[in-house]
Amino acid sequence: MALPCARSADYDSVEYGEQIIDTAVEAFGGVDILINNAGILRDKSFRRMSEADWELIMTVHLKGVFACTKAAWDIMYERGFGRIVNVASPAGLYGNVGQANYATAKMGMMGLTQTLGKEARRSKKDINVNCIAPLAGTRMLESIYPPELVKLLKVEHIVSLVLYLCHDSNEETGSVIECSGGAYQKVQLARASGYLHDLSKGDPTVEDVAENFSQVVDMSDHVLADHGTMMPGSMKGIRNVAKYVAWTPSEWVKVLSSAGGWALGQLTGAKPKL
Repeated sequence: MALPCARSADYDSVEYGEQIIDTAVEAFGGVDILINNAGILRDKSFRRMSEADWELIMTVHLKGVFACTKAAWDIMYERGFGRIVNVASPAGLYGNVGQANYATAKMGMMGLTQTLGKEARRSKKDINVNCIAPLAGTRMLESIYPPELVKLLKVEHIVSLVLYLCHDSNEETGSVIECSGGAYQKVQLARASGYLHDLSKGDPTVEDVAENFSQVVDMSDHVLADHGTMMPGSMKGIRNVAKYVAWTPSEWVKVLSSAGGWALGQLTGAKPKL
C-alpha cells in the first residue's frame, strides 16, 4: 500500500503525492494498492462559504487524489497491476445542505474513477479503479450524528469492502459503491426515455421543450446508463442528427475523437493512444 509509516497521507501532505509515492517505493519497492482516503470538512451554507473554504476542500479532495494517483499510475502501468480505491461520499452522490464544496469535490472524484477505469481497461493492464461512498463512524461524523449511531456505523464494515476491491481476484472497475452499516450497493446513473424532437420539422424551440418537458423529466420508464462508452448520454442526440449528415464512418470517428468520444471508434476499432 502507498501508506508507509515514514510518510502517511493526511490532509497536510496529499497534494504532494509524488513524495508520498516515492516514499512507498523506497520502503516497499513499488506500489500495488492506493487508497485515496484523506479528507476534511469545511461545512457552511453557500452564502457563508468563502473562497478559502472552497479551495481547501478542492486541494485535499481533488488535487490530493490527482497527485497521489498520478504518481502511482505510471508505476502500476509498468508493473501491469494496480488497485486504486477512491473514497467519496453520499454527499457527492446526492448533495447535502452546507456541503457545496465537499459534495462538488466528491462527485469529481467519481468522474475521475470512471474515466481511469475506462483507460485502464483499454490498456489491457490489470489495473482496477473503483470508488466507494461510505457512511461510517469516523471523527468527521461525530459532529453530525448521535454517538450511539456513530458507534454502530463501524468503520470495519467499510474496510471489508475495500479489502475485496484491492484483491487481485476482483475484476470490477470504474464503479461507485455506496456502503454503510453492512449494506453494499453499486450506484449507477439512470436515464429517462425523454423527448426526441423530429428534426425534419425544424430545430426544437423553447416552446417545443416546454410542451414536452414532462417527458424529459419522467423517470418512470428509466434505463440504466451504459457506462461502457465514453459518451453514453450524447449518443441518442448524435444518432438523431447523424441521419442528416452523409459522412463515412471514418469521418464520424474523427469528429467524435476530437470531442473526446470513443463510441463510434469502438465500432470501427479506432482508439486513441493511451
